[in-house]
Amino acid sequence: MQKTKTTVISKQTSTAFKTGAEQTALYLPLLKGKRVGMVVNPTSVIGKTTTVDSLLKLGVKIVKIFGPEHGFRGNASAGVHVDSEVDTKTGIKVVSLYGKQSTPSKENLADIDVMIFDIQDVGVRFYTYINTLQHVMEACAANGKEVMIFDRPNPNGFVIDGPILDPKFKSGIGLQPIPVAHGLTVAEYAQMLNGEGWLKDQLKCKITIIKNANYNHDMPYELPVSPSPNLNTPQSILLYPSTCLFEGVYVNHGRGTKFPFTVLGAPYYKGIYNFSFTPIGIKGMAETPIFKDEICYGIDLRNYDTSVFRKTRQINIQWLMELYQKSPKKEDFFNTKLSKEMGTIEKLIGVADFRQQIIDGKSETEIRASWEPGLSKYKEMRKKYLLYP
Repeated sequence: MQKTKTTVISKQTSTAFKTGAEQTALYLPLLKGKRVGMVVNPTSVIGKTTTVDSLLKLGVKIVKIFGPEHGFRGNASAGVHVDSEVDTKTGIKVVSLYGKQSTPSKENLADIDVMIFDIQDVGVRFYTYINTLQHVMEACAANGKEVMIFDRPNPNGFVIDGPILDPKFKSGIGLQPIPVAHGLTVAEYAQMLNGEGWLKDQLKCKITIIKNANYNHDMPYELPVSPSPNLNTPQSILLYPSTCLFEGVYVNHGRGTKFPFTVLGAPYYKGIYNFSFTPIGIKGMAETPIFKDEICYGIDLRNYDTSVFRKTRQINIQWLMELYQKSPKKEDFFNTKLSKEMGTIEKLIGVADFRQQIIDGKSETEIRASWEPGLSKYKEMRKKYLLYP
């Protein structure tokens, strides 16, 4: 196995927090005279300007842009394939990594010396940008290209919880044996991909990391830009590790509203819950949500005190347990045939026994016990790759 080649660049000149991208003095000398590719989306910003536009102004030679799910400018809905195009603002070719291809080809990389990865993650296994990172690292490793990572905070960095993904349930929303909430920044995860030999053919990618300045995993971090169209509030980002599990059950979790991931409900809870909302088709967010144009009754989490997660450092599975117990249609709860908007609960949670545990009415303590010893082993392994306290 090749030795991992990692360069970590950081400089503490003050006590002010800064993302990797904001510390231009650290990396501009390294990009001089190089042809640069960039894996970016709307979260790739320096201040209020996109990293692409900022670096072009600073004389960086950007020859190609690679866009993940939702596209480079962020105008595609969740799960919708994105086509390659030319960016109208800069005239630079944009290669989509969420459509016909998920990995840059040899041809895509031929005229690139270094690939910059600058995308905001939210610290959850089923959030697809860490998969994009893996595909980019694999392609660059296979073609002898360096990846430079502009690190950004993980807004859920204080939570490491959930079962470890069983390889049987590997999918586009989970590639590696990590828990639901992994507690890593993108750069730390890149080190784990290299260090654990998880890249295809156990390749090692040469990475240069521009660290966050004055950051720690417990630090509250409010994102300057929504990380994707359906994570549009700080509340939704903190609830996401818990409420995204509802994509695997016959319940609407706010898709088709202006407040996704913060409300939960279905028409069949009428008379059981007083709170209600009506999902509609919203372009760029959710065109065909589950229970579209039907009144859904359930739970409103928009004012839920998310500081509880900092205390417990756990995802909430009580809401899913409660909605199953109160459902008058228990036989439909996990039935993916009822809506093409439903995912498979096993792929989301990552293990085979969760569905049956909910059906059998197991306690939270019993369910959590089944996540061990995997979760504890992961927490220990994670320590090797930490860049921040």
